[in-house]
Amino acid sequence: MTSVAVLVELLRTDTAGGHVKCWERFAESAARLPEPVVGGPDGPGLDLTVYFLGEPERVETLSPRVRLVMLPPVLSTTALMSADGAEDICDLAPHHPRLAALLPRHDVWHLTHNFAYAATAVRLARRAARKGARAPRLVGSVHTDVPLLASVYARYLAERWLPGTHRAVDDFLAERVETWLRRRRDRMLDSCARVLVPTPAGRAELAPAFGPHRVSLLRRGVDHERFRPDGTARAWLTGEYGVPTDRPLVLFAGRLDATKGVPLLAESVRLVRRRGRAVHLVMAGSGAEAAEVRRSLGPDVTLLGPLPQDRLARVYAGCDIFAFPSRTETCGNVVAEAMASGLAVVLPEHARTTQWLAAPGQDGVVVRRDDPRDWSDALCALVDRPWLLAAVRRRAAATAGQTHPSWDRVLTEDLLSVWLPRAPSGRRPAAWSDAIRAGPRTLTR
Repeated sequence: MTSVAVLVELLRTDTAGGHVKCWERFAESAARLPEPVVGGPDGPGLDLTVYFLGEPERVETLSPRVRLVMLPPVLSTTALMSADGAEDICDLAPHHPRLAALLPRHDVWHLTHNFAYAATAVRLARRAARKGARAPRLVGSVHTDVPLLASVYARYLAERWLPGTHRAVDDFLAERVETWLRRRRDRMLDSCARVLVPTPAGRAELAPAFGPHRVSLLRRGVDHERFRPDGTARAWLTGEYGVPTDRPLVLFAGRLDATKGVPLLAESVRLVRRRGRAVHLVMAGSGAEAAEVRRSLGPDVTLLGPLPQDRLARVYAGCDIFAFPSRTETCGNVVAEAMASGLAVVLPEHARTTQWLAAPGQDGVVVRRDDPRDWSDALCALVDRPWLLAAVRRRAAATAGQTHPSWDRVLTEDLLSVWLPRAPSGRRPAAWSDAIRAGPRTLTR
């Protein structure tokens, strides 16, 4: 039996972002794997624990061999949050003692971030190597361009804490933060035997630094049962949120800030309205730009706030177009969810989110420049030609059904081969009851 610990140092909530949702889906898939596939006489079994941040400390059991564990942060970023609380909460502590007490029971330590959990894991692994003790196998995966996101947040924080400073000062702080975090990320990943990235472009970027043999793909899956076309969703959306029924609905889902291109999208929709097209923008999420979007578009926008997955799925299915100008995504699972729901997606040219398209221009629209006029042209082209909008929506749903993998498939094809050795290690992981008794506190089920 091989025991794997996945370290997701983000707060787990019903409305958490794609990174958290990704590992929830992988854990659910692992719990569904039949024993002959996972273990049996021909290979090792899998015991999976996914660690999140959360209070109080607790464990949620998905199966006898799969569980989610929430540990309180040591140095939470809550104090750095904006008033709307849209940013992800992580842990900036250099060491997490409770995690350090639990990690030695696992054989594989999978890093998905580069803050407290990752720092703790790397430090313990290096200490074991120096002492000649049995060291865990470290694996790392890239889910978000954290350095780039942090540089944008640094500008927001500078405006909040140092109002009136020159823009050059804000740019300098943002650049320093991005450079420091990118170096820190690369140092963490350099400790890993394998580095997993979501796209071929990401593999090409990191392969020169870590070696092609150490970098491989970890795709994202789609829950095709949850995200699908639904002819009743539009009426539900109107009844729940009062959105108009007499015009196309343009949807955005994610953080409402500059990292996602929200200012660009808001101005684009404003131009579409000025050109006489009756469209309505629906936005699921919260963030620093929410007030400005409301001020700019007034009655032409509906702000839904953060939504849990099941409710978000109905919102997708009730809209017509999914516009997502973000260039910071390493993958952009919301794009796949929108296509599976039968929406026409509009994306920036050369953004990594375009990997979801099989035939750009047919199952989705790409916009060449990050200019509101170009984006308004793309939106108008769909709004003015209902037959074209319907055709793109049909092709998007077809592409999703035919080419976008399920979470079960990605787990089996991309993760199990990295986590599980060819032969059992001979070391059976301690029962969870033993790990709990050994720890300083009690995990409640």
